[in-house]
Amino acid sequence: MATMPNIRVNQERLWQSLMDMAKIGATEKGGSCRLALTDLDKQGRDLFVRWCKEAGCTVAVDRMGNIFARRPGRNPDLAPVVTGSHLDTQPTGGKFDGVYGVLAGLEVVRTLNDHGYETDAPIEVTVWTNEEGSRFAPSMTASGVFAGAYTEEYAHAIADDQGKTMGEELKRIGYLGDRPCGGQKFRAFFEAHIEQGPILEAEKRTIGVVIGAQGQRWFDVTITGQEAHAGTTPMPRRHDALLGAARLVDRINAIALAHAPHGVSTVGVLRVSPASRNTIPGKVHFTVDLRHPGDEALARMKDSLEAALSAVCGELGLAHELKQVVHTKPVVFDGDCVDAVRKAAGECGFGSMEIVSGAGHDACHINRVAPTGMIFVPCADGISHNEVESATPQDLAAGCDVLLRAMLERAVL
Repeated sequence: MATMPNIRVNQERLWQSLMDMAKIGATEKGGSCRLALTDLDKQGRDLFVRWCKEAGCTVAVDRMGNIFARRPGRNPDLAPVVTGSHLDTQPTGGKFDGVYGVLAGLEVVRTLNDHGYETDAPIEVTVWTNEEGSRFAPSMTASGVFAGAYTEEYAHAIADDQGKTMGEELKRIGYLGDRPCGGQKFRAFFEAHIEQGPILEAEKRTIGVVIGAQGQRWFDVTITGQEAHAGTTPMPRRHDALLGAARLVDRINAIALAHAPHGVSTVGVLRVSPASRNTIPGKVHFTVDLRHPGDEALARMKDSLEAALSAVCGELGLAHELKQVVHTKPVVFDGDCVDAVRKAAGECGFGSMEIVSGAGHDACHINRVAPTGMIFVPCADGISHNEVESATPQDLAAGCDVLLRAMLERAVL
């Protein structure tokens, strides 16, 4: 390839863009709430599109609401080198999860514009719809459709707790595009992201060279017992659904501990019915999130969950239903993309280390259809999915510098 230009991104501009985006859906504790396909998500999308057009990009939207902002290359016949992430957040999310990867891509475009630097292949920045999965499950929905994991019809029919579907909400906010979701070729895809864990900070490394991601299995569980009067029903005659759920939460924690050090398990949602102070709970719904970097170990964790459900519910005379809603196999990223990130970190003079992502990302789906790599930067105390999520302007700019060089490695022939 041609000699790599000695250019760096504009740290202050990147930071200001992040702070401006964070004003949309700003929360009391300094975070952001832009649930997928809400009016606030639309505002964030609209701002991103405006910025991209101001940077000279053409913008396209597909039938899942994924946004593609293209900076042309010298050879329009070449597939684009792509970067991006998501703008939707958790209900009590931070300023950086997802949005950093989107705006780092925009900063790459702006920096190339500043220097009048042309690439051979086009550069594209993407926004993937509903990465978080907090309003519509499963997570990473639209990147999954793009990669062939789900169909458009399936995704459009997914409903939130109010019965509103993704298809309806895409149309309502004006992001139901005409372009089919998927089928476009990427020369390479890179996603920059805060680590969402404590490893880089603890190891005092600026860049995480992500080599892969853990597998995930998500479940919905319903425990059904019998509602009864809290004062008149003797303890031995109760069928308390919440008692069963409480025992299972402890068992689910033990499943992860039995698969240490990499296994993790979480019960993140628990709904009790009828939720009355003096009525024995008759039904409990809860979610289970199991993760492990080995698919065989993850399968054993699933077997342990099924066994625990049968045992606990059998002991207490309860019925149960288990529904798996997500199974994402462990991911190994493209070796050449990983090498490009590693090389870029070294050329920029940043300390780096290989790391496996404990979280799922859109890159995990895109890895199915294009050479893919990821770049991590530290976040304070490893905290994410939290309003107090924090990262330094210096680390964010460092990750963006690495992103710039890794993309140029693939976009300049």
